Amino acid sequence: QVQLVESGGGSVQAGGSLRLSCKASGDIGRGIYMTWFRQAPGKQREAVAGIFTHGSSTIITDSVKGRFTLPRDDNKNIMYLQMSNLKPEDTAMYVCAASFTMNFAVENPRSYNYWGQGTQVTVSP
Repeated sequence: QVQLVESGGGSVQAGGSLRLSCKASGDIGRGIYMTWFRQAPGKQREAVAGIFTHGSSTIITDSVKGRFTLPRDDNKNIMYLQMSNLKPEDTAMYVCAASFTMNFAVENPRSYNYWGQGTQVTVSP
């Protein structure tokens, strides 16, 4: 079993920055896929960015390219999302998801069987 705990959300003004963290506890073995999703009220859940803990990372959503990054450190159990130049349209609940295998596309929520509780990001104009 893997548990995911997100942190780092909050309220900022447009142009500000936040860093989200998602910590995976439990045995991740040789690696696990971890992806940030976000969902705003009245909108569909959207995959934002993701990593393979023992490999590469990718920004999935075009609207955040150039503003969001996935910094890494020696702790392979934590996925970060560095968000800069935040916009009001980035306001959403950001949720971390994980899976040992990728049976569907990385942006497909059906690919993931572990989910965190989420952390709220609110960006004011």
